[in-house]
Amino acid sequence: MNLIFSFLIFPGFLFTAVIGCLASWIDRKVTARVQWRVGPPILQPFYDLVKLSGKETIVPRGGAKLTFLTTPIVALSAITLVSTLTWRVLLSPQTTFIGDLIVVIYLLTIPSIALIISGAASGNPLASLGASREMKLILGYELPFILAIFVPVIKANGIIRLGDLLAWQGANHIFLGSLSGFIAFIVAILCMQAKLGLVPFDAPE
Repeated sequence: MNLIFSFLIFPGFLFTAVIGCLASWIDRKVTARVQWRVGPPILQPFYDLVKLSGKETIVPRGGAKLTFLTTPIVALSAITLVSTLTWRVLLSPQTTFIGDLIVVIYLLTIPSIALIISGAASGNPLASLGASREMKLILGYELPFILAIFVPVIKANGIIRLGDLLAWQGANHIFLGSLSGFIAFIVAILCMQAKLGLVPFDAPE
């Protein structure tokens, strides 16, 4: 029961959705201010989420229906698991397990793969073109992202448990304080931009 609550409510799906909507509002608000506009109200992302969730699901003619419908669920489940694992590291580091960092890296790859599969399963040539562009992007950002993630692992003598990495950082020094750690941080931020499909990495759209 505790696992179900952690996955669905806190710090899982519901909590992640709320934080994501707030982050989206901040992004849109800052963009609006830069462009001398007022921007949306704070509840606008929640309105958009409800509106989009209520839209009819249309399966393209000639597409693989099962694959087309299940890949978004798989991608959402992977992101929810990542959120659950990372928040539990901050809230109770002792509950982490050995190799959870590797699991997080694998889970972060699933949404991009799901996007490629769903695009190919749609039977739409334009969606297939977007899927091919996403494949090229993955080849470009996935390896630098993994290398950036493993910089703290190398500096912490091979620790691959997130809770132990936090403990090592608290006992020694923050990884961001070193030159290699700072470079890895910048690389990881750029790669996350690509993973999220944000400008200038929105070519698959």
